[in-house]
Amino acid sequence: MSDSICWIDFDTMHQFMTDVFKGIGVPDKDATTCADVLIAADKRGVDSHGVGRLKPIYYDRIVHDKIQKPVTDLQVTRNIGATAVVDGGHGMGMVIGHTCMNMAIEKAKQFGVGVVVARNSTHYGMAAYYPMMACDAGMIGMTATNARPSIAPTWGVENMLGTNPLVFAMPTDEPFVFTNDYATSISQRGKIEAYARDGKKLPEGWVIDRQGHAMTDPDEVLKALVNGEAALCPIGGLGEEHGGYKGYGYATVVEILSAALQQGAFLKALNGIDNDGNKGPYCLGHFFMAINIEAFTDLDAFKKTTGDILRNLRNSQKAEGAERIYTCGEKEHLAWLDRKDKGVPVGTVLQNQMIQMRDALSLSHYAFPFKQT
Repeated sequence: MSDSICWIDFDTMHQFMTDVFKGIGVPDKDATTCADVLIAADKRGVDSHGVGRLKPIYYDRIVHDKIQKPVTDLQVTRNIGATAVVDGGHGMGMVIGHTCMNMAIEKAKQFGVGVVVARNSTHYGMAAYYPMMACDAGMIGMTATNARPSIAPTWGVENMLGTNPLVFAMPTDEPFVFTNDYATSISQRGKIEAYARDGKKLPEGWVIDRQGHAMTDPDEVLKALVNGEAALCPIGGLGEEHGGYKGYGYATVVEILSAALQQGAFLKALNGIDNDGNKGPYCLGHFFMAINIEAFTDLDAFKKTTGDILRNLRNSQKAEGAERIYTCGEKEHLAWLDRKDKGVPVGTVLQNQMIQMRDALSLSHYAFPFKQT
């Protein structure tokens, strides 16, 4: 960590984010939900989706751009058996996601499986949060979401698909659940934003320009992604030699699940620009599924088998020089163990953002241990 890093305990950060959301018009209960999703990312070491997104993704879009509504007027437009369709009305994505996954869980209790899809939503934070809600209920969880155009299709250079994560979580008999929260691109905007905050160059192979050449300056990349002059590479990279078509294919699956079932916006319609070239809502779509394990087998037996699979993987023969083998969710658990007594690491850029929001909202009772630069 850099010398400029300051650690803020989780309770203080959670309350600060809650107060910021309340200060920009989010109702009290919804503000707590939004802060819960963001602090969950920081606790798991997913710094690309925690407090680092509070100002640029939520505060600015509500206060400055006015393209997102702080009050979520969610409408259930179709509700049939184990399924439902929700219109989020361009409200808070975390509130929409939390509501939809709770609906899926309740349906799974009754029908064995529950599937809820949403349209006209906004960025819903760390995707793993929602499948992990299902795990807390003794179920398997799944979510998918489309996003602003970022990924170029295999053999293409134009950003067409979002980073489009396809995320599962499954309960185990270990101290942490199995969850695979990652984009269908090699990297994603949040990580590029983190590189920009840290002043670090991107690895070659993450991003290409319209001529197919590598781009490594994160600030240039973030601007170029917006104007369509850059694209993220799908998992597997450029072309087909290393399986780039697989990442491209999964990104397309997510786009279909996040748009076709609920008849929502897709591809270039998600770029947040209206017909007059002005900023507008992003109109994102989400997919949520909960699978009731008890409908298939005993929950404890499922957890043990899942745990045995993971332990066997970790105990398999390691490559020369490798210290250990990890399974999905383990590194995030280790990050939690490292951070639980320290809190959230906040660099200079985030320090300045927090002070700006604090002062603008007259939250003067927050005396952070850093000064604005």
